[in-house]
Amino acid sequence: MANKLKRNFVNKKLVINTFDDIKSLFDDLLNRDLDSIDSVWQWLLDRSELESILEEDLAWRYIKMNCNTADSKLAEYFNNFITNIEPQISIYSNKLDKKFYSDKVLALVDKDRLFTILRELEKDIEIFCEKNIPLEAEVQQKEQEYGIISSKMLIKYDEKEITLQQAANYLKENNREVRENIYKLINNRRLQDKDILNQLLTDLIDLRHKIAVNAGFKNFTEYKFKSMGRFDYGIDDCKKFHTSISNVVKPILDDILKNRKNKLELNKLRPWDLDVDEDNRQPLKPFSTQDELIEKSITIFSELDENFGEYLQEMKDNGYLDLDSRKNKAPGGFNYPLHESNIPFIYMNATGNLRDVVTMMHEGGHAVHAFLCSDLELVSFKETPAEIAELASMSMELMTMDYWHHFFTDENELKRAKRVHLQDVLTILPWIASVDKFQHFLYNNPKHTVEERNKEWLKIATEFGSSIIDYSDLIDYKQNQWQKQLHIFEVPFYYIEYGIAQLGAIAIWKNYKENKEQALSNYKQALKLGYSLPIPKVYEQAGIKFNFDKEYITELMNFVQSEINKLQ
Repeated sequence: MANKLKRNFVNKKLVINTFDDIKSLFDDLLNRDLDSIDSVWQWLLDRSELESILEEDLAWRYIKMNCNTADSKLAEYFNNFITNIEPQISIYSNKLDKKFYSDKVLALVDKDRLFTILRELEKDIEIFCEKNIPLEAEVQQKEQEYGIISSKMLIKYDEKEITLQQAANYLKENNREVRENIYKLINNRRLQDKDILNQLLTDLIDLRHKIAVNAGFKNFTEYKFKSMGRFDYGIDDCKKFHTSISNVVKPILDDILKNRKNKLELNKLRPWDLDVDEDNRQPLKPFSTQDELIEKSITIFSELDENFGEYLQEMKDNGYLDLDSRKNKAPGGFNYPLHESNIPFIYMNATGNLRDVVTMMHEGGHAVHAFLCSDLELVSFKETPAEIAELASMSMELMTMDYWHHFFTDENELKRAKRVHLQDVLTILPWIASVDKFQHFLYNNPKHTVEERNKEWLKIATEFGSSIIDYSDLIDYKQNQWQKQLHIFEVPFYYIEYGIAQLGAIAIWKNYKENKEQALSNYKQALKLGYSLPIPKVYEQAGIKFNFDKEYITELMNFVQSEINKLQ
């Protein structure tokens, strides 16, 4: 049972319509004397309580807006917060950061206990720039345009209007003509908005570059690495990751694709041939309804760990699951931690396929993480960087495979589902490297043209993609592929973390295959830490390395290959 945050500082009846509704709380914190260990700790607790409440208020605005993009009032409610309330919060937060990060206060605190918080505060103070506040609000508003545009992308097929997520299921059909037709319908629909989305990205790059320059950085790349708190690795490490993935993973995928081409008896392997079953079996249908997805997921989580199942059950009972795909619902999926309720919210666009099962396991991993670190004293400890957060979710994808028989009762279908997922684990790594390298180009060259953008994407796609796939006469589709990646628009540079965490998840799964009880115990202990320790220390607690050198990646990829071979 989640322990809801008890309000000791903030009025229980608080309703936030304007900044004036919360200004007195910030003034209280700003004017309070910090002259003893007890007063400093109470100040931290009260600030944490206020931040938890504000973050949850914004979270619900975001969730509701995404659930129904057709309701303009929900968008206005969200935009009011980021336009009129959040800028004032930013100003006060900077003042509070400086108040705490003073020699007088620092002399009173346990610097080891607050190590991660202190380095975040120092970073926030360094990059804060008041004239960036209206720019940041403008960026946040423009970022939401991507979801609105994407949510309206529908195609008509078989006399029905369907979302692109629903259409993608037809790419698994055995009829090649159907697959080709659907592939082209999807991509032609995307092309209708390519100019709009290109202009949106151009506008975002311009705004983000201004923010970086205002804060004293050469470009947005350097600014973003600092603002994201990448203390434990840097730009050169990302480049090392790109090279390692290209050298190690790409050849493995080429072999997988050659085998696919041969099994399908094709002269040319086309992009609409990548999701169909290699043996021409019908697409996997693990569930039919949202309720079935929820119930089977609860069962799986319970069998992995009794408490994990209880967490999902509590989310279901409280209405914190919205999983089905529908018109006017923004694309994508996420788990949103709610730090006052201490119950996270899972949002998905499920249509009944294997990918939805994996997404549910993934977001469920995030949810378990939120529950496990919910009792940490300060909200700053709960706000884990993606390298840790995605480790929780991607490890859950792999560990739960032992219980996927609840979705796939036929042994052959179960093996097939596992094999497909493990191949996807390999396939996603070059895509992650592509998206990350592309963003380095975008922001290191902020004045580039759309033509240069397309040319660079094609170059990167060739570097990380497979020559086995024939894209002849599909160049317009290929150079537009990046537009389907939400992260490029809404959360720039937040994507390589998935690759880093994927390596960590494979390592956890490897340990799990060798000793389930110990690996699961390490996993839980690591997640309970939240962000109270640096990333490498959390990985160490999980029983794995924070490493993405070529040799380490080779070791992990060989393990995945051996597991795939067992499923033939």
